[in-house]
Amino acid sequence: MKFMITGGSGFIGSALIRLIIKETNHQVLNVDKLTYAGSADSTKEVSSSENYEFSRTDICDKQKLRKIIGRFSPDRIVHLAAESHVDRSLDSPENFVNTNIIGTFALLEEARRYLNKFPEKNFLFHHVSTDEVYGSLTENGKFSENSPYDPRSPYAASKASSDHLVRAWGKTFRLPFIVTNCSNNYGPYQFPEKLIPLTITNAINKKNLPIYGNGKHVRDWLYVEDHARALLLAALRGTPGETYNIGGSCEKNNLEVVKKICGILQALQKGSRNFNYETLIKFSPDRPGHDYRYAIDASKLRKSLGWAPQTSFESGLKSTVEWYINNKDWCKKTAGTYNQERLGLGKDGNIDAS
Repeated sequence: MKFMITGGSGFIGSALIRLIIKETNHQVLNVDKLTYAGSADSTKEVSSSENYEFSRTDICDKQKLRKIIGRFSPDRIVHLAAESHVDRSLDSPENFVNTNIIGTFALLEEARRYLNKFPEKNFLFHHVSTDEVYGSLTENGKFSENSPYDPRSPYAASKASSDHLVRAWGKTFRLPFIVTNCSNNYGPYQFPEKLIPLTITNAINKKNLPIYGNGKHVRDWLYVEDHARALLLAALRGTPGETYNIGGSCEKNNLEVVKKICGILQALQKGSRNFNYETLIKFSPDRPGHDYRYAIDASKLRKSLGWAPQTSFESGLKSTVEWYINNKDWCKKTAGTYNQERLGLGKDGNIDAS
């Protein structure tokens, strides 16, 4: 089977590609623009495989997409290419509209054109989305596939928009599709701007560990390799037209997560026995519109496809910390000019404050 994976040089996409190349005989075409969060090094260990190829392509470029899809003739398009950091969406919402909405539209149109040409093909468009489209939970309850959409940030709104586009193309144009909505991912190869990789890399360098508000915001944490297995399973066996929520059943508040990272580093870092990493924790003004709690009900995926997360938060977090300790050069190279500064303060030049 042929998989075309958009955003395959990103965090989740590269994990999916590594899984497919290492454990199956499927062919993979990685389509990625290589923005700041994409790294060719994330797929380096499988790049020599005869089943892997790469195309540096912007998903908004319909003409190039048409040529790529026509040449590769995919059986599955797994769409992961997206701007994904909420803080950046507060500074530069236009980038999120362009990539997440316009880019998804372009990809859907080219997939529709392709399928119209080959209507007999066993084809599926797999759209990978987020639990943030559902909004915020209070202390109780979980998001299910039937939860109403209530996006609270430009990022969440752009992903909600793309979800609706995919479903509309399925209903109107009969494009076979599935949508998966996942909880917060963590693991190796994640650009060091989100909570876990930012905390790890800052702590390693003994820089402040920023926590928004009171640190009590809750997220459902999912190890990225468990997510990759769920994505592959859904792409191969999911029922067209269905939505599947993917979650780790692992709710932790942000302060708890940061303290766990500090404890792991305390145990791992030789020469730091007399240094208390928790002293680096600094509370900062909360993010505008910060959702209080996310939690995923993944029972549909478990029951229908037999998936369950295999990695405990404790073991996954420890292996993630170890990976960042052992891959400081990757972090330095990937981070580029980003110095772990606070984002999401509306300082983007797109805003005319005159």
